[in-house]
Amino acid sequence: MKKLIILILLALISCYPKKSNLKDLSNNENVSYSQSISGNLKKLSGQSIKLEGFNGLKTYTISSTTIDENGNFKLSYSKSDYGVGYLISNDKNPLFVILSGEDIEINGVALSYKETIKITKGQENQWFEQYAQEHPKREQALSAWIYLEKVYTSDSLFSEQKAPNQTIKKEKQRIRSEDSTFLAQLPKDSYVSWFLPTRKFVSSVSTVAQHRTEEIPSTIMSFRALDYADQRLYKSGLFKDAIESHFWLLENSGKSLDSVFVEMQRSIDAMLEKLIINEERLNEVTDYLFDLLERHSLFQASEYLALKVLNEVGCTINNDLAKQLETYRAMKKGNTAPDIVFTGDNFAPGYNSENFPKKLSDLTSKYTLVVFGASWCPTCAEEIPEIAKHYQKWRENDVEVVFISLDEGQDAYRNFVKEFPFISVCDYQKWDSPIVNDYYVFGTPTMFLLDNKREILLRPNSVNQVDTWVDWFIIK
Repeated sequence: MKKLIILILLALISCYPKKSNLKDLSNNENVSYSQSISGNLKKLSGQSIKLEGFNGLKTYTISSTTIDENGNFKLSYSKSDYGVGYLISNDKNPLFVILSGEDIEINGVALSYKETIKITKGQENQWFEQYAQEHPKREQALSAWIYLEKVYTSDSLFSEQKAPNQTIKKEKQRIRSEDSTFLAQLPKDSYVSWFLPTRKFVSSVSTVAQHRTEEIPSTIMSFRALDYADQRLYKSGLFKDAIESHFWLLENSGKSLDSVFVEMQRSIDAMLEKLIINEERLNEVTDYLFDLLERHSLFQASEYLALKVLNEVGCTINNDLAKQLETYRAMKKGNTAPDIVFTGDNFAPGYNSENFPKKLSDLTSKYTLVVFGASWCPTCAEEIPEIAKHYQKWRENDVEVVFISLDEGQDAYRNFVKEFPFISVCDYQKWDSPIVNDYYVFGTPTMFLLDNKREILLRPNSVNQVDTWVDWFIIK
């Protein structure tokens, strides 16, 4: 153990940065807004280089040029690009820059040789570069001290050693203070004074969840304080990461699932409170967050989001998103699903023309899985045959399956369903089908598990989830 501690301390000494002060903060002169990025990248002569910017979840090209034979280049940007951008060349290694209206000068060998890159002009970018170099070292040192603190407090071999424990606490405080002092000295009207602290807590989520759990509540509060209507965030490149990291931290906070959903509801409320004044951002964030929650099977949270947005007075939701969210209001668990009349082209090996049911309510099974899909849907081509494999077991446990096809062509439909042992129905109207509209289907595959009164019991996101439900609730 002593050797381990000595090795850690030696590693800290070798990697720990000297105390640095923020450069030239007292001489914060107004810079001209000429909006140019120039420099020299010796190894990239003759190659193309472009400047990309961020608009929320998307990127766009601001300007591009070809580096001359001597390695020189010059790019431009405008006030509308205010935020964060990145330079990228043929080697696909981006260099992030602050687009705050200052001239920027960059010199180095190539963008992929980060150690050679120097910002020779552009005060905000020099602060950004300085912090980007120093902060990770502070974080590395802090993590090591936290590890040692746990050793000295939890291991009886070291817990009585008061002096080392006090030294560790003092050093932790010094590291945090040094980092905070750097950020506090940044001019309040500079973009980096907002961006660097925001980037700091967004990027710290994994470390906080695994090693600094005492910081989880404060990190969650920082996420809830974010304003997704803020143009600074929209142009920062952190827009997507902030959404994902926020809800990943909630999901991995160590709380019970019920508590996690309560916390997610609070976070959704905080986000929407600020977004409600900006309908474009509201649609963009809601669309992405809804998909994120669905992909993570956090259906209680996605349902809450859907109902919250739909019930907000005065907000306009685009048609596709509205239909997607409306599914949760009209087709949520506990509601009664519409009856389905089996018109059009019907197929089922276990039935003949005389005993084929005329509608969903004619089925006598205790449970029914209604599945919407099509031959042209790649996921359906994988998932629906899996239903066929489980069908015999499900049928033996009183679970029937009804497949509603969105195919438009008879040959495609019949070739797809010909091997399926369950009921298949197609009216060849695709998205205009009354059945599809009655069930508010916006994508394929979509599944609903119903009881014999057509009450919605489950909205499965996979065949495996249905099979698990059968094993757990029926077979046990």
